[in-house]
Amino acid sequence: MLLRVEAVTKSFGGFVAVRDVNLSVERGRMACVIGPNGAGKSTLFNLITGHLQPTRGRVFFGDRDITGRPPHAICQMGIGRSFQRTNIFPRLTVFDNVQIAVLSHHRRTLNMLTPARALVRDETMALLDAVGLAGEERSTSGTLSYGLQKQLELGIALASEPQVLLLDEPTAGMSPQETADTIALIGRIVRDRGLTLLFTEHDMDVVFSIAERITVLHQGAVLAEGTPEEVQRNEDVQRIYLGEAE
Repeated sequence: MLLRVEAVTKSFGGFVAVRDVNLSVERGRMACVIGPNGAGKSTLFNLITGHLQPTRGRVFFGDRDITGRPPHAICQMGIGRSFQRTNIFPRLTVFDNVQIAVLSHHRRTLNMLTPARALVRDETMALLDAVGLAGEERSTSGTLSYGLQKQLELGIALASEPQVLLLDEPTAGMSPQETADTIALIGRIVRDRGLTLLFTEHDMDVVFSIAERITVLHQGAVLAEGTPEEVQRNEDVQRIYLGEAE
């Protein structure tokens, strides 16, 4: 398993947001975590990526225990991340947003001796092309449509050359066409780059269209886990989450 979560729990005072969660994702697979609002999905992602520390339990990336490591260290190891809310520099250009991420990955900084745009230009442009933003490099990021901003955030995440890509509700707030375009883009990037994908999503059409493995959270605990077909047939999932059974 490339990514493994073992009995992870996160408590905030007397409130348990994530309870004894076990999750494994095989290399090269596309897996999804679903559940109602407040089920613990984003908290779980924050625990995996170091933005929160577990109360107990361990997180492994390959054979490395990454529990308690800071987010930047986990990112450098090969775990990329996007967030529910778009996480970009809205006043900078599209090019600058991705260039900064590439420079950070290579641990390089801007200096007075080298023109800023000359640094990692080819790599930056290749990433913009990969996420469908070729031709938008001079646009101010904050003026882009919401869907294009999410594509930009994907480009920023790819700048760290991740092995595992964690996407937190990548199509939230999008129109049906933006959703279809974004899912097609994500699927192509994951396949072309040989990435491992773990994502959260509320749109069941999106989930069942690309997920190979689904974990269902309810009140912070794992309710069910399996293939899309197995999850669809699960009566507890139907009753509690999908609302298809009494």
